[in-house]
Amino acid sequence: MNQQPRNEKRPVASPRRFVQLKWLVWLAVCALPMIGAGSLALNAIWLPLAIYVVMSLLALFLYWRDKRQARAGGWRTPEKVLHGVELLGGWPGALIAQQVWRHKTRKVSFQLVFWLIVLLHQVFWIDRLLLGGNYLARHFA
Repeated sequence: MNQQPRNEKRPVASPRRFVQLKWLVWLAVCALPMIGAGSLALNAIWLPLAIYVVMSLLALFLYWRDKRQARAGGWRTPEKVLHGVELLGGWPGALIAQQVWRHKTRKVSFQLVFWLIVLLHQVFWIDRLLLGGNYLARHFA
């Protein structure tokens, strides 16, 4: 039997692995929201862009704090709070935070909800930019 003793740590994958690919994925999923919010900002409607920026910064802070609390054994940020911030536009910051702090990346149930939130934002911007904002209003109003 060639087993490692239990007190030896297994090598951990570096958070710097595939950095270029991760940035490419981040840019790809942020493209529609950036184009949409940017086009609205050009028409003096700054609110969507401001919401994405503020909520992403809040998500970064919450993930950082939650990771710190997890290591220290302290009070954790509830997942519903993290998902709420993501839903309100903080998912770009949350995606960065997940990679930078390697936090909430392995929990499948969390990732499923996270990616559904990202998909929801993509559908909204596809409707707004490519379908004139009529499809969702017509079918879900």
